[in-house]
Formats: sequence, C-alpha cells, structure tokens
Amino acid sequence: MRDADALGAALAALGDVAPDVLAVQELDVGAERSGGVHQPSVVARALAAAGGDVDWRFAPTVLGVPGSGAEQLPVAGRLEDPRWPEDDRPRYGTALLVRRPVRRWSALPLRAGGLPLPLPVRHPTTDRPGLLVVRDEPRVAVAAELDGVTVVAAHLSFAPPVGLRQLRAVRAWAASLPGPVLLVGDLNLPGSLPARVLRARALVTRPTYPLPEPTRQLDHVLALPPAGDRRDHPLLPWRTDEVDLALGVGDHRPLCVDLEVPARG
Repeated sequence: MRDADALGAALAALGDVAPDVLAVQELDVGAERSGGVHQPSVVARALAAAGGDVDWRFAPTVLGVPGSGAEQLPVAGRLEDPRWPEDDRPRYGTALLVRRPVRRWSALPLRAGGLPLPLPVRHPTTDRPGLLVVRDEPRVAVAAELDGVTVVAAHLSFAPPVGLRQLRAVRAWAASLPGPVLLVGDLNLPGSLPARVLRARALVTRPTYPLPEPTRQLDHVLALPPAGDRRDHPLLPWRTDEVDLALGVGDHRPLCVDLEVPARG
C-alpha cells in the first residue's frame, strides 16, 4: 500500500481485537514502492486505537528494498523506536509492538544464505505461475521482555536449510532470556516442523499462506520449553483460545491467540 490512510484503514480490526502484543513482518520505511510511508508508525497508531500506550521497535534488516536489484546494506540488529532520528534511507524489516510495560528490548541478527534461490511467483497480470530468482537477505529476531513472559518475533529465510539454521540460533538466544518464552512470526517453515525441531508447543495450528485460500502454515506461535528441557512433549501450563482476526492487508492470514501466561517461578 502506498498510502498511510489506506494502510491504517486496512488495520482497523486491530482496534476491535486489541492485542497486547503484535508482531509484523516485511515492513517498509521510506521505500518508493510503498509511497515513502513509515509503516511501523502507521501500525502503531492503528494498535493505539485499542487504547493505551504502544511501545514498539522496528528492526530493519537491510537499507534498501529486497528484490529491487539495487544495492542493499545489511543492518540486522539495529532497533529503531519512535524517537529514532529522521532518516530518509529506505529500509525493510520486522516490528514488534506491545501495549504492556516492556522491561527490556533486544535483537539478534541472523545471517543470510549465500546463494540466490528461485521462488515460485505468479505474474501480476496473467496470474501464470513462474519463478523469480532472488538473493536471500539478512534476518532478525526481536525480543520484548514483559512481566511474566518474553516474546520473540522473527522472520526467517525462505530457504529451508538457512531457516532451520536461523531457527536454532534463535532458540539458543532465547535460552538466555527470562522465561517463559513465546516465539512468534513468519518462520517460513511449514506445519509442525518448527515445533518438532524446537520441542516446543504450537499454540495455534491452521493454514496461513497464501491468501485468499491458505493451504499451509508458515506463521507460528510457539511456547518454547525451558532451557535444558529435552522432553519430547514438555508440560507447559499455557491456556489458550484462538481469536479471529481478519486484516485487509498482506498475503498471510494473521494468527491471534488469547493466552493465560503461567506465573514465573
């Protein structure tokens, strides 16, 4: 979307559902393709319509636009907030937004794959299937440490071997964060695979991609087992209910879950 008002209108359902934590991937700041809009700020305003202050961080992974053919400068690991100084360089990345007090923010840069890869795409006018060869870009995980839970948002590589390597790096990093830990976001890994690799509990199971008729789950909400717990099915005391959330933007179905978080020991 090239218009901030149109993007805000597409996100209006956030005000009705009022999530306390929102993870959003593939956001632009200052990019020509999206009208120069600062998309994380627009998302923050839409979430603020639910009431209460919104604390957020935007974690750019590159300066530039992936897939544009122009030069991209990796910057994964940098965290921008509403006080970030004016910067007209286009950038792209992941945002984590919270309507609860955040004790600490942190980010983990994730190394990209080294080889260009073919991606299945459809022609924008004929809808015929084809392949687009693209270079993988750096990725990032963003953590917000809250009272009672730490939430880690990640957007992993579309190349499965690279995505699995990044997933394990996120898991090792999450072990250093105050538990319990939730891992959320577009992990680009299908079905039960991320939960099985991490021995985690999947809190939502449903197809998320592609819209309008999703056929596979690439987006996940995972409760990570405590560090050092090697049981296949750790008994974590999460209580959950899924919430319907339909947004007028994006090519993935959003996941929304209502959690009763276990007390920290």
